[in-house]
Amino acid sequence: MSNDPLLQPFQLKHLTLKNRIMITSHEPAYTEDGMPKARYRAYHQERAKAGVALTMTAGSAVVSRDSAPAFNNILTYKDEVVPYMRDMADACHEHGCAIMIQLTHMGRRTRWDGADWLPTISATRRREPAHRLSPKLAEDWDIERVIADYADAAERMKFAGLDGIELNAYNHLTDQFMSPLTNELDGPYGGATLESRMKFLMDVLGAIRERCGSEFILGVRNVADECLEGGITKQEGIEIATRLRDCGLVDFLDIIRGHIETDAGLTDVIPIQGMPSAPHLDFAGEVRQATKVPVFHAAKISDVATARHAIASGKLDMVGLTRPHMADPHIVRKIVEGREEEIRPCVGANYCLDRIYLGADAFCIHNAATGRELEMPQDITKATDKKKVVVVGAGPGGLEAARVAAERGHDVVVMEVAARAGGQILLTSQSTRRKEMISIIDWRLAQCERLGVTIHFNTWAEVDTVTKEDPDVVIIATGGYPDTEILKSGNELVVSTWDIISGDVKPGRNVLVFDEAGDNAGLQAAEVIAKAGAKVEVMTPDRNFAPEVMGMNLVPYMRSMQKLDTTFTVTYRLEAVKRDGNGLIAVIGSDYGGISREVPFDQIIVNAGTVPMAELYFDLKPLSKNLGAVDYLALTAGRPQQMDTNADGSFHLYRIGDAVSSRNTHAAIYDALRLVKDI
Repeated sequence: MSNDPLLQPFQLKHLTLKNRIMITSHEPAYTEDGMPKARYRAYHQERAKAGVALTMTAGSAVVSRDSAPAFNNILTYKDEVVPYMRDMADACHEHGCAIMIQLTHMGRRTRWDGADWLPTISATRRREPAHRLSPKLAEDWDIERVIADYADAAERMKFAGLDGIELNAYNHLTDQFMSPLTNELDGPYGGATLESRMKFLMDVLGAIRERCGSEFILGVRNVADECLEGGITKQEGIEIATRLRDCGLVDFLDIIRGHIETDAGLTDVIPIQGMPSAPHLDFAGEVRQATKVPVFHAAKISDVATARHAIASGKLDMVGLTRPHMADPHIVRKIVEGREEEIRPCVGANYCLDRIYLGADAFCIHNAATGRELEMPQDITKATDKKKVVVVGAGPGGLEAARVAAERGHDVVVMEVAARAGGQILLTSQSTRRKEMISIIDWRLAQCERLGVTIHFNTWAEVDTVTKEDPDVVIIATGGYPDTEILKSGNELVVSTWDIISGDVKPGRNVLVFDEAGDNAGLQAAEVIAKAGAKVEVMTPDRNFAPEVMGMNLVPYMRSMQKLDTTFTVTYRLEAVKRDGNGLIAVIGSDYGGISREVPFDQIIVNAGTVPMAELYFDLKPLSKNLGAVDYLALTAGRPQQMDTNADGSFHLYRIGDAVSSRNTHAAIYDALRLVKDI
């Protein structure tokens, strides 16, 4: 028996959880037609077999037709969900992992023009900022109907064999009733008293208990402090938690602090990189101390040491490592086996959550197998034939190619022109707020060292350098360089974002950042310039700025640059730049037509993505067996590449990441994984 606090069992009612690590409810948006089919099951099964004690599906599964799924949610109001949930429960139980689901009615936190186009209800008529929905004020028959829907959905989950359910009571319908800010009702469910505001949740709990019995595990994920003027205060939040304990209907609380109806509020509840770690852990511990009820919690508890502290100090009964399990599904196994140093770290990039809030599915920025468990391996298998693999470039894609090739048992050599590994992530991590990104590189370097990969730094790879290694496979991962050749004239007068971020060029005093790529580089450069005391205008031809940065990652930039009086201009295009004495003139137009104006600046920055650094690839191409070609059908089907179109070739040649085209870190890592896993 281990003495590790994280590996001690926890008794929740009749259910024995084998350790203290859980995955809290979250919606990766992997459903198909609202059903959690094979892909969804494989995602949870992978983490179950690695030893996590409890996994919670859905964030959140909707119980009513008028609760349109905002993030491709599971539809628990349909009977057909039962066999899919039963398959998922069986898959988790096979590995000794308990499984629960979070149920909800979204209330105003969704769209009116989704699913069945039904008007959705709330306890308020006020529009929710994030989803721009103006809800219908709930009538008595709406309340009765939704309470029955909760009970129906809970019964379906019990019949499917789940160990329990959790109700969402933060910013969804139940909390919209409980919060003084969003309860405008009269009558028994009105906002006059805490008791009346809690009545809806209490009636839902009572209906579920009546339908599912006293033994079925039932918890609430509730906000115990909205951190919002006029909202639920800490004092009232603890009173709510106490009443939930005393009602005898609730077996655990999953504690949330904050509000999520805006991007800024959501980011404080679920912090991203550069924000404090575990900011609400002590608060959750206070709720546990005050109520003596089992308490679960997750909010940027990203490392094992913090999780261990959370349990050892008595702050939590179960600690949620949710985003960390997207980065590494095998956390528990590695703890048990004494391999904590091999855990792939969550870097807080929030690529996962930001994607679902755009209506896409969740992917981890540097674990390309997450969400693709049916096609991509989380554990790399050995190859039958050992090969010599040369990788050119030690950015994230190149190091992933080297790692996977070495895991396959191949002899791997990496050539990197710089003095250290990292590629564009070296620029990204120049920002204090984004320095966690360097862990993407550090983890891969450590894995390459463990696996015996040879890395030659300060090495300019040329044809002779590569062919001298007598490779079987060559992978070009040389990345790209900034594309500033986008103007009708004056391209030689502009500066790249990389020049500013790296410190190679000093910021001007009156600066235009023209951001066509819409990624982090544009805003990162603008922030550097603004912090230097310059007047900065960020301009984009798009109808919104920095779309590739996405909502939650945008928040810290805005908090910083709005204080620095940065101007943001949308729907205008920089067409040309002219010199004007010691200054510059920006010639500005619009894709919408009919606009042309000239504005003076002393420095103009262009962010337009990258141009592939592919000269070596094209030099090697005629020497390769496949002439650089990729069989896309085999690649996407998960089969090895077998193209041999050049009888005189001596190796297979591929290129990945920005050496192909301007994309992002996840794309480079995914390119590497799905190619090299079959070499």
